[in-house]
Amino acid sequence: MKIKHLLLVIGLCCTLFEGKSQTTTVYKQPDRITLTWSDDPSHTQSVSWRVNAKEGKIIGQITEEQSNPELETKALTVQGAAISLDRGQQRDTYGQVTFRDLKPGTTYAYRVGDGTNWSPWNQFRTAELSGAFSFIYLGDAQNDLRSRWSRAIRRAFQQDANARFIVHAGDLINRSNADEEWAEWHEAAGFIHQMIPAVPTPGNHEYRRDSLGKLVLDPHWKVQFNLPNNGPEGMQDAVYYLDYQDLRVISLNSQLIMLDSAAAATQEKWLEKVLASSTKKWNIVVLHHPVYSTAKNRDNTILRERFKSIFEKYGVDLVLQGHDHTYARGGLGKKRPIYLLSVAGPKMYESDSERWMDVATSQTQLYQVIRLTFNKLYFSSYKLNGQLFDSFELSKK
Repeated sequence: MKIKHLLLVIGLCCTLFEGKSQTTTVYKQPDRITLTWSDDPSHTQSVSWRVNAKEGKIIGQITEEQSNPELETKALTVQGAAISLDRGQQRDTYGQVTFRDLKPGTTYAYRVGDGTNWSPWNQFRTAELSGAFSFIYLGDAQNDLRSRWSRAIRRAFQQDANARFIVHAGDLINRSNADEEWAEWHEAAGFIHQMIPAVPTPGNHEYRRDSLGKLVLDPHWKVQFNLPNNGPEGMQDAVYYLDYQDLRVISLNSQLIMLDSAAAATQEKWLEKVLASSTKKWNIVVLHHPVYSTAKNRDNTILRERFKSIFEKYGVDLVLQGHDHTYARGGLGKKRPIYLLSVAGPKMYESDSERWMDVATSQTQLYQVIRLTFNKLYFSSYKLNGQLFDSFELSKK
């Protein structure tokens, strides 16, 4: 009798689910939580997360960290916005909120959710108005994100847990709009980007062409990364600049530069304006494709023709790059900028060009820590065992 009863229950359940083409999303905890900036890092902080629900409130709560567990009693509730991500047969919802009117140099606790389902309380620290700070720079992640790239970002965090942000120089994933790869990217980073903001630039693997042959940026980009809206019209998702204390970080979209001459001209004009107006002591440009390649069969001449003279004219200090899946540095002791490219993920190429490199290696996963003081920049590149591989310093009066 017991066996018959069990079979009857199973049959009933199967009948209930037959004929349903879609499953109903139940409320879960917020995930894929990522800090970025859409405005001044001294007074604001933006947060994005996957809602995992079809409808509901999009809110964040924030309070100054006082080391008291009763965080909710003094927390300010801030209304956010829901953004849909259409992935073809499935539509996801992401939430975005920006906390404003924050105090410089202050540690805050925050959480996001719908009022019932909450993320854990996390922390971030706003930028100081001045003073020394450091940040992390990572080259391509791209492949085996969960199993192999995770070592790089976690070791970098272990090296400098007080880093103020992490620069990702493109190719964060391998296939544009592959949600399972973004899932790996977030899992590999773990809680790190819930505490340290991401400053990403896209690579060629974040792009695909639509049915009309137009280049299309992965739709995950906009919902996951709430970035400054100060780039050229139509390119704000990936072309932007961020001022952090006495540093201006400028993101260029090199995929569009390489494949769209009109977009290249637009970015060239915009870059010159952004550098000419910069009052910051340090200026760093981030782009995916290298101005000088480490491979003999690669040569991104358009980058040199359009942008090299602008970098030199305005004294750009560093150009941080990826794409070639090796490590290289060139230009130290010569006219600035210093050109760097690195790789954090496991996909490797050979380095077979010595036209410009002062330091180079291949078959090595690396992470970089850049520290700025009042008049010095310290650059350090590390292997994943924590061994220092390359370093230099720059001075400014």
